[in-house]
Amino acid sequence: MPIGPARMPLMEHLGELRMRLVRIAVVLIVAIVVFYLAAPTVINILIWPIGEFLPGDEGAKLNVFGSIDPFTIPFKVSFWTSIVATSPFILWQVLAFFLPALKPNERKWFIPTFAAAVALFIFGTLFCYFIILHPAFEWLTAQTNGWGTLVPDASSYIDIIIGFEIGFGVAFELPIVIFYLVIFNIVPYHKLRASWRYVYVVLIIFSACVTPDANPVTMLLLFAALIALYELSLLLARVILARRIKRQREEEEELYGEDDE
Repeated sequence: MPIGPARMPLMEHLGELRMRLVRIAVVLIVAIVVFYLAAPTVINILIWPIGEFLPGDEGAKLNVFGSIDPFTIPFKVSFWTSIVATSPFILWQVLAFFLPALKPNERKWFIPTFAAAVALFIFGTLFCYFIILHPAFEWLTAQTNGWGTLVPDASSYIDIIIGFEIGFGVAFELPIVIFYLVIFNIVPYHKLRASWRYVYVVLIIFSACVTPDANPVTMLLLFAALIALYELSLLLARVILARRIKRQREEEEELYGEDDE
């Protein structure tokens, strides 16, 4: 898709922004309609990993209690599914609007990091779907043993599953964040490497905030995944941006040397 020039009059910038927002809105509306029509299938796919924790002789079923829930739940599912499905297009439109402001040597990272961001988000949702949902609901449902009977509410279960999927997808964007912190010299590489203890504390707090339940199992699994991503992203940054990292260290040593004098 075309990318505008770096210098444009204000009204042309606003016109380009409106054009991109209209494209996003049209694509999103079409996707919502399509996924709403396919909502029963999408819901069955969403609850498949937790099927053994749901009652039902003829298959796993959720309970719908509210009179408006038969509409709001499929709409909610279709809306968030559409956001995920169209996220590459939405992200491209947003980034392409700001791309002209970048320097030529910075633009070369746009396409690779865009592709990496999409891949990481998808990997995060798949990791959550195949690895996290089953143990998460196994732990949660086990908490009623001996004192109550769990009645799966469709609205709350769907909210939790969507929260997990979106949360893990966003959390797995950590390597992109670290890459741009280094490439734009916001935080030098060696500071990120030396401050790993503080980063780990931030990651475990972030894991507790992102997971939509109070489940220590899912929090620790996400924390472990984020640590692995953090260490891997630092390793990749060190390999890919070796010259930039060396220059950052030299500039900081010169700055500190001048301060000492």
